[in-house]
Amino acid sequence: MKFSIKLVLSTMIVLALALGFSGFYFVNYVFETSLDREVGQALDESSILSFAFETAALNVPLKYSVLPDSVVEEIASKLEMGGQGGGRLLRIADEEKNILYTSSGFTSDEGLLPQTDQHTKSYRVIRAQDRFYVHTCVSINALNRILYLETMKDVTEVFTERALGFSLYRKVTVVMLLTGMVVMLFIASLLTKPIRLLTQATRKMAAGDYAYRARQVSRDELGQLTGDFNRMANALEENICKLEEEIEAREEFMGAFAHELKTPLTAIIGYADMLRSHKLDEEKSIMSANYIYTEGKRLETMSFRLLDIIVAKQEEAQMQEAPVGELFAYLREMFAEKKEADIRFVHEEAVVWMEANLIKTVLVNLIDNACKASETGAGLEGTDSDTAGVVEVTGQKAENGYRISVRDYGIGIPEAEQSKIIKAFYMVDKSRARSKNGAGLGLALCAEILKIHHSELQIESKEGEGSCFSFILAPCRCKD
Repeated sequence: MKFSIKLVLSTMIVLALALGFSGFYFVNYVFETSLDREVGQALDESSILSFAFETAALNVPLKYSVLPDSVVEEIASKLEMGGQGGGRLLRIADEEKNILYTSSGFTSDEGLLPQTDQHTKSYRVIRAQDRFYVHTCVSINALNRILYLETMKDVTEVFTERALGFSLYRKVTVVMLLTGMVVMLFIASLLTKPIRLLTQATRKMAAGDYAYRARQVSRDELGQLTGDFNRMANALEENICKLEEEIEAREEFMGAFAHELKTPLTAIIGYADMLRSHKLDEEKSIMSANYIYTEGKRLETMSFRLLDIIVAKQEEAQMQEAPVGELFAYLREMFAEKKEADIRFVHEEAVVWMEANLIKTVLVNLIDNACKASETGAGLEGTDSDTAGVVEVTGQKAENGYRISVRDYGIGIPEAEQSKIIKAFYMVDKSRARSKNGAGLGLALCAEILKIHHSELQIESKEGEGSCFSFILAPCRCKD
């Protein structure tokens, strides 16, 4: 059952109970008030009749010392005919409560008479032949006799009005319930609209439409729920996009890895087969062996780099304070014998948080790449002779940490390629990279190591003018 229908039904049940109890109380209150008024009038009328009877008894001739029964009947008959409409319903009993006179139509039993004595006045409401009466009984002291006067007042109209009141209220209740149901259906439709929109959005997203969002139509709790749902959907869509990008990158990685394995293995197998199946002169044998050695070294380099990337992704770096001077001293010693490029080191003294061995790996890769780019760019047209073959490694304090940069003045990187070069196996110039035993994994390894340090590789490059690779180590605590 729909929530809106449950809301309408529950509201209707509460409304029906409320109208039912309130209607019963109201109609019954009016009935009891009217009945009490009629009972009061009946008792007053009974008192008036008893007074009239006693007055009439006083007018009896003095020859009677005790009021005879015939006179009682005569007085009762006159009292009966003296009422509105030509008569009253009354009954008179003597001291022994034997009936002396009864009006025509007086149908009540003698159940009230035994309960009445000289000092009490009693009454009851009775039903006789589909009509309702107030039956009263009082004592009369008339001419040395104690008599009992009973009256019956017709109050059928009060009961009829109660029945009409209940009937009318039932009709009004039904109309109100039907009207209320229509109104509640409309209100429930408005109240549950955010839920329907959320359900629609959930189904759309379950079907694969992750860009679909639920429309927010209110600012209440359901509106807040819609907003939270949309924020959750945004986060979910972002995560799915990231997963899709990771899957795509993994597929590209596997394709590039297979290609990079196939090329050296084909050369190795081909030249090895040539050495195995043919008698070659010394020059061709040396050339073949050199190809096998070169491609083997490239495979070795690629395997080591892949292992480094895997370790960098899984390893938790042991960060500690380390002086930048020690890092630059290691680099100077490492590249002291590098004759292919003029490597210049300049740095400001500082103490930074880092895993020294991992940062050394990053800088060795960046400097090695810069040297290779400088070798190729040395003969380019427009290259300044003062900067040709120069690689600058600088370290300086920055506003948010300590920046280390590696700049070369080589061939540069096309702008379209700059966002791709940190991907594994990606090479701007594959023929040049392979000639240097490159596999396109160095910058990918650098990016993974910098992620561990909560940093990233920043690239500034212009084709034909060189490149600058930099990153920031933070936080940093500088020496005085």
